Amino acid sequence: MRGRLGVIDYGAGNLGSVRNAFETLGQKVEFVKDPETLRFYDKVLLPGVGAFGEVRAEVRKHGFDEAIFEYARSGRYLLGICLGMQLLFEKSYEFGEHAGLGLLQGEIVRFANAPRIPHMGWNSCFFTDSGAHHPLLKNLPNGAFLYFVHSYHAKIAKDSSKSSGESSPVLAACDYGERFPAIVGKDNILGIQPHPEKSHKAGLQILDNFLAL
Repeated sequence: MRGRLGVIDYGAGNLGSVRNAFETLGQKVEFVKDPETLRFYDKVLLPGVGAFGEVRAEVRKHGFDEAIFEYARSGRYLLGICLGMQLLFEKSYEFGEHAGLGLLQGEIVRFANAPRIPHMGWNSCFFTDSGAHHPLLKNLPNGAFLYFVHSYHAKIAKDSSKSSGESSPVLAACDYGERFPAIVGKDNILGIQPHPEKSHKAGLQILDNFLAL
């Protein structure tokens, strides 16, 4: 399924490269500035670059909170990229403590053992048991190189999925001084910490898989 793709435009984000990547795949992109129209799209992407608190405030100021929650409840696929993925979690500790959207359990923390911050450049992403057969990673080689730019990462309690009997939301992990979630997914809520729109063939494959869901 492809249909209409809406990219949330709250006044920030790397929208040009996202549009170019999808157009390479033959997918028209519509930037969504009015939260009331979000419900009309078959799939929605939440981009993000910058500091968590500032971007979170912009999303709220532009009235997207309830629209995003409603969209998530509809069961249609929502994909967060880079900071957009981080916004899906419960909270972040970037320059203070800030509440996220809370669509995924976990928090955003600064790298504690990284050789250098920010984590910038190409790195390998390895499938977890949850991600090995996930359609978002279809036709992607295990250990695929993707492009990262970030100083904070998602932290998910190891026993959170075990206590609920659910599979882990971590679909792929990356090592940079410590192992962290690189690609996550729970039901219709998906997130990618690296930039697929800057990750050449592997990144385009992920975006193409997203369109096919």
